[in-house]
Amino acid sequence: MPLDAVLFDLDGTLVDSNDYHVAAWEATFRDAGHDISRDRIHGQIGKGGDNLVPTLLPDLDEDAVEALGKAEGEVFRGQYIERVRPFPGAHDLLARVAEAGKQVVLASSAGTPDIDHYVELLEAKDIIALTTGKDDVEHSKPHPDIFAAAVEKAGVAASNCLVIGDTPYDVEAAKRCGIDTIGLLSGGFPEEALRDAGAIAIYPDVAALLADYDSSPLAR
Repeated sequence: MPLDAVLFDLDGTLVDSNDYHVAAWEATFRDAGHDISRDRIHGQIGKGGDNLVPTLLPDLDEDAVEALGKAEGEVFRGQYIERVRPFPGAHDLLARVAEAGKQVVLASSAGTPDIDHYVELLEAKDIIALTTGKDDVEHSKPHPDIFAAAVEKAGVAASNCLVIGDTPYDVEAAKRCGIDTIGLLSGGFPEEALRDAGAIAIYPDVAALLADYDSSPLAR
């Protein structure tokens, strides 16, 4: 089937931010009296706070989950977001997809302020057709809501879309929408985790995917 739109995750896919989110969550949990290791936190990166927190702290009520998510956002934006840089090749891959006549869509578990910041950081305002994030939906990844909203906004069939993401949660969320995913190792998840989740192809990072563009699922 022809490819009409490519849905890009942000954190760990286009921008090198996963370790900073781990640090922000670690500080947030510590300040709230919870001792959770960096490895356990990293294993949940890619989810929004609405899903990340209950996985790690299943006994918390909804208000406490929401408060921790808000606190992490404040720590991340206050201490880390200005350190985040795009991965090499990120802007050029977005541009290549747009030049091929496909809609470039950002579909992230991040909130709107972070998404807007990254659009500027990637110098991609004129490339990106639309964005969706956790503020647009009820549930973040691995629920399918963010990708489902993106497909609806784009006005295309899910079967004519492709997701680029770095976590198993991207792959799972896309799969629930009937969308295939190219997995990237740049977010720190092992190849096996992405493959087991159902990624149809795996690359080290966006630069490697761009270099192999014509032979990749993006060229369909």
